[in-house]
Amino acid sequence: MTNADRAELRASADSVLARLVSDTSGRARLREDQWRAIEALVADKRRALVVQRTGWGKSAVYFVATSLLRARGSGPTVIVSPLLALMRNQVEAAARAGIRARSINSSNTEEWETIQSEVAAGEVDVLLVSPERLNNPDFRDQVLPRLSAATGLLVVDEAHCISDWGHDFRPDYRRLRTMLAELPAGVPVLATTATANARVTADVAEQLGTGAGTDALVLRGPLDRESLSLGVLQLPDAAGRLAWLADHLGELPGSGIIYTLTVAAAEEVTAYLRQCGHTVTSYTGRTENADRQQAEEDLLANRVKALVATSALGMGFDKPDLGFVVHLGSPSSPIAYYQQVGRAGRGVEHAEVLLLPGKEDEAIWQYFASVAFPPEELVRRTLDVLAQADRPLSLPALEPLVELRRTRLETMLKVLDVDGAVRRVKGGWTTTGQPWSYDAERYAWVARQRAAEQQAMREYARSSGCRMEFLRRQLDDEEATPCGRCDNCSGARFSDKVSAGALDAARGELGRPGVDVEPRKMWPTGLAAVGVALKGRIPEGEQSFTGRALGRLSDIGWGNRLRPMFAPQAPDGPVPDDMADAVVTVLADWAKGPGGWASGAVDAPARPVGVVTIASRTRPRLIGSLGSRIGQVGRMPVLGTLEYVPEALDAHVLRTNSAQRVRALHETLVVPPQLAEALAAAGGPVLLVDDYSESGWTLAVASRLLRRAGAQGVFPLVLAVQS
Repeated sequence: MTNADRAELRASADSVLARLVSDTSGRARLREDQWRAIEALVADKRRALVVQRTGWGKSAVYFVATSLLRARGSGPTVIVSPLLALMRNQVEAAARAGIRARSINSSNTEEWETIQSEVAAGEVDVLLVSPERLNNPDFRDQVLPRLSAATGLLVVDEAHCISDWGHDFRPDYRRLRTMLAELPAGVPVLATTATANARVTADVAEQLGTGAGTDALVLRGPLDRESLSLGVLQLPDAAGRLAWLADHLGELPGSGIIYTLTVAAAEEVTAYLRQCGHTVTSYTGRTENADRQQAEEDLLANRVKALVATSALGMGFDKPDLGFVVHLGSPSSPIAYYQQVGRAGRGVEHAEVLLLPGKEDEAIWQYFASVAFPPEELVRRTLDVLAQADRPLSLPALEPLVELRRTRLETMLKVLDVDGAVRRVKGGWTTTGQPWSYDAERYAWVARQRAAEQQAMREYARSSGCRMEFLRRQLDDEEATPCGRCDNCSGARFSDKVSAGALDAARGELGRPGVDVEPRKMWPTGLAAVGVALKGRIPEGEQSFTGRALGRLSDIGWGNRLRPMFAPQAPDGPVPDDMADAVVTVLADWAKGPGGWASGAVDAPARPVGVVTIASRTRPRLIGSLGSRIGQVGRMPVLGTLEYVPEALDAHVLRTNSAQRVRALHETLVVPPQLAEALAAAGGPVLLVDDYSESGWTLAVASRLLRRAGAQGVFPLVLAVQS
């Protein structure tokens, strides 16, 4: 291409940009680094990796390139995009530039066939797909080959997900290596991210070169965000942090995002702030898709002051005038933190970013770290089961045969799929028979990397140096210098003082005991495969009533009190007096509330006539004392204890997947004769007391046993639930 041709191409690119940003003045111009990326894609048909800060304009690069390539007869652009919020934003942005964009994702399954027909007819300029879609058997085998052959530009958004060194590695993203290798010669590829350090950048660039025969062009810019003012507020406890939000949320500019580490915390914070008169909405992995869309629209239109969100809103949400990001709890990675705070200040001169770390953060980090890649013996066991099967095994069919929870099992299978050891087909998973080696060194390195990231976040919170410089150095930004804007550079902009009224209200909210424990209503699938003759719906006559727990381990109220008690090496002992008093409050509220035996409702169940405890290998004194205290206060006899047979399986088996737990409990949990006699004599419902419920299966199996032994109803009561 001649210089004159390139000049003409640049003029066309600026024209597309003007439409994209709705500029009617004719002054819109691409920055030189943006133009360099577009020129590489359109004029030179290269593969490029763009590592630039959030708000730099990465989407402008691929939309402008798409328009130019389509005008020259190229096929549609395929964008691999990780989140629904990001897809919705991008479809709307493309329309402004006259680009016809469609998406295939989990929220529009009814449109897939129509969209695929539109793509085949050349009616779509941009197709956005989720990484998970790339290994859906129908899509992979029928749609993807045709799409690869016709693609004019492949875009990999949030490309750090390709690398298992990245902070948000996703196995499905690694499927892109196959697609890259199968692309026709001369098809340009663009990968973009705002959060890649030097190692991740090199890894992604190497993978981009797959099948291309040439090195990828890497365009990496400085990662400073001139609009962001970073700060940290050290407050004494969760109540203090909630009270600070209640007192100061109105002082923060515009509307923004309050990030929490867990779903339970997001729901707690939302409820409290609403009680204090703030217009906020929660946004988590449990939020229904329609409610998510409404929440996004409300924030975009500034109808709410904030979304209280988990990392479900971590990538891709585009609101240029977002005025603040507050973290109630510290993420475990400075790179993930940089990405999340990058939601703010993209189109305004100033935005506030505040971190309010908590003592519970470390426990939450440890929980998420516990779901790392399984040990080799469990991987080998899974491969053996698949090899011996005479048909593909679905996740529900495979789960009872291995000792892994379904989410962890699925992630492991995706990694094995990319490694070539298994393959996802219609009906489930099969083994390929290809040799596979357990890369212990890589998995150990990733674990060490995660530990180093956690240490970096501790140092960030304590640092007396420039906070933006600290984050930029974590991302290997060689141009990192003091920002002059953060609290350490220019002084704190917010006081850590809270009002007595807000603090009392926060303590009251967090100290309010009691959460529902919903009963299990369906047995897990595949129990027949492990010799248990239970399936389908649990008969109503064998179910429990809705139970109660003092609190969730994942919340920031009672969770902070309960977590130390349930730590692996915590000593056993009697229930503390304040916890026992709180349980009494839970019982009183439960009795009078909906479904309670003292509610006065016509169909209210009978009052419990006795207490039954569940034997414990680790906390017998805690459970025994709790049952005894409840019996004394409620003037009910302790009827006895559900016991484990002497040859009971090890405790770790009970904490694997659902089918394995039910099998172990079914084989080992029994009603002793003396308890059966007491149940028959009592002639009424019982309170079933345990220390902790993680999945609900112990309570489900125990309730079935008690109902079959003569209990006329079972009210489960535990100190803690997982979430």
